[in-house]
Amino acid sequence: MSSRLLRVLSGAAVAGALHTAVNAALLRRPPERPPPVRRPVTVVLPVRDEEAQVGDCLAAVLAQEALPDLRVVVVDDGSTDGTAAAVRAVADPRVRLVTAPEPPPGWLGKPHACTVGVTSADGRPGDAADDGVLVFVDADVRLFPDAVAGAVALLDRHGLDLVSPWPRPVTGTLAERLVQPLGPWLWMTTLPVRLAERSARPSLTAANGQFLVVTRAGYAAAGGHGAVRGEVIEDVALARAVKRTGGRAVPVDGSRLAACRMYSGWRELRAGYAKSLWASVGGSPAASVAVAAALSAVEVLPAVAALRGSRAGLAGYAAGVAGRAVSAAVTGSRVWPDSLAHPLSVLLFDVLLADSVTGRRRGTLSWRGRPVGATRPARETMSR
Repeated sequence: MSSRLLRVLSGAAVAGALHTAVNAALLRRPPERPPPVRRPVTVVLPVRDEEAQVGDCLAAVLAQEALPDLRVVVVDDGSTDGTAAAVRAVADPRVRLVTAPEPPPGWLGKPHACTVGVTSADGRPGDAADDGVLVFVDADVRLFPDAVAGAVALLDRHGLDLVSPWPRPVTGTLAERLVQPLGPWLWMTTLPVRLAERSARPSLTAANGQFLVVTRAGYAAAGGHGAVRGEVIEDVALARAVKRTGGRAVPVDGSRLAACRMYSGWRELRAGYAKSLWASVGGSPAASVAVAAALSAVEVLPAVAALRGSRAGLAGYAAGVAGRAVSAAVTGSRVWPDSLAHPLSVLLFDVLLADSVTGRRRGTLSWRGRPVGATRPARETMSR
């Protein structure tokens, strides 16, 4: 590798770290003591074979503070385990369990389940005249007591239509520690959050479907989940649909609002990323190769050069570690010593991406017993 190219790559790593630091300073954060929510809140919890998770998730939802008008709709999306029984065991009049039929042609499971949940809450998919708030939560998310009130406070304070509070990643194995913090790191490194908040361009957004909070009016104007019915990355697609119809959507700090252990162990993590990572980077093999090459060039090659005594490489490696550390500190991930292994994280991401693209081309991708992949991809960074 030429010294000039190495300096360019290390310079790009430094620029990425600086951008991460700027985003860390500008990221919207919920107030420490959010005010009570004066409008109705409907929480939609889509579940499929979540017997082990749904009870604790519901307990956290029902423990939300400052929500005098709360409704919870749990949508059983074809579970074959004891998920429905676990929901029925929660004796609370605010909780309603509905069963989703099989998705119609052109629909993927989660967008369909979310639509069933919203419709079941009050008989309509959304009403532009309604001043209520919709909250979408995954079963593996644990909301903290002021999570919803904090997110709604951000909606109200900054005139937003959708916020995506990124839950604090909880990791238990080495593979999880290497991979899971890459999601927030990617958007904090590449997405200018304040520009994205002001811009009407749909491409300038990021979202995480683990925890989404959207105004009823914004959801209805965007067409709800029906507008993203076939999207593998439905959370990012919904945020973009909100922006296309004049709304404002942005990721916000969720580290003090919620936590999530997305996958447990390498096998589950690999299967989970395989189903959607191909869509996250554009959906084509060429785009996947380009993303993997760019990430490896900027985040890995300087570290390799540093091992050979290159000062420029050491500067690039240090910048990558610093950017990862800042992102981890802001989003609640473990900072040290995990950030030191950042180049290994990127290499593992490349492996997962290759696995996802290969499965997509072979038509072998599935999740919870359903095939995945016969859809139009949504171009964005990693998402649920």
